[in-house]
Amino acid sequence: MDANTPPTCCPVLELRQYTLHPGKRDQLVELFEREFIESQEALGIWLVGQFRDLDHPDRFVWLRGFTEMATRAQALQEFYGGPVCKAHRETAKETMIDSDNVLLLRPARPRSGFSLGHLARQSRGATENPPGLLLATICHLKEGESGEKIAESYEEMMRSELSEKGASLLACFVTENQINTFPALPVREDANVFVWFSIFADETRDAAQDATVVRSVVWPDKIGDGLRDRLKAEPEILRLRPTPRSRLHG
Repeated sequence: MDANTPPTCCPVLELRQYTLHPGKRDQLVELFEREFIESQEALGIWLVGQFRDLDHPDRFVWLRGFTEMATRAQALQEFYGGPVCKAHRETAKETMIDSDNVLLLRPARPRSGFSLGHLARQSRGATENPPGLLLATICHLKEGESGEKIAESYEEMMRSELSEKGASLLACFVTENQINTFPALPVREDANVFVWFSIFADETRDAAQDATVVRSVVWPDKIGDGLRDRLKAEPEILRLRPTPRSRLHG
């Protein structure tokens, strides 16, 4: 590894999508960013980013990472059994309809994770949203298809195509197939996905505000024509605005 190349995060990643009761998202964001960031990171968990889904006003999305599956189990046990979670769990649950839409992922290739050099967080109490619009493109693969092989064939093409449209490829992940080491929190065990994360550094760009244009950026014909027959359905594309204390932003 080049000593000048920043390390990547994370060997194990959770992509968590929560469906909330109408009008409760800001309440959860405020609680989460006040109580649930430092308390998890003190246990060795990476809080990669928190986001408001622009296309679903009652959806909260966040990314959480771990060094490995074994340490994930220990850290989650300590967090959910610890005093901070116990003190605020019921308040958080009151905002939620569903919290089980979770993909357990790992980097598609050794250097395909998030670069820690891009990850900085505002201090506790911050209220201003940082710049950037994160785009998560989730491809549900047909049985037998390999996300690793797709990354090997298409990652550099994706990087080039995104760059031409003013966006940047950040990371590529595939399904982590190891058994869920913390079954108290369900994950989508039937998933076989290839997920890539990209970003518009300036969220005020007209392109970043238009869902149709965003789709053409992250799913151009050059990519779609090669992958469409390998997918169960059209890709799921999330347009995600970083919350004030999201480490991942533009």
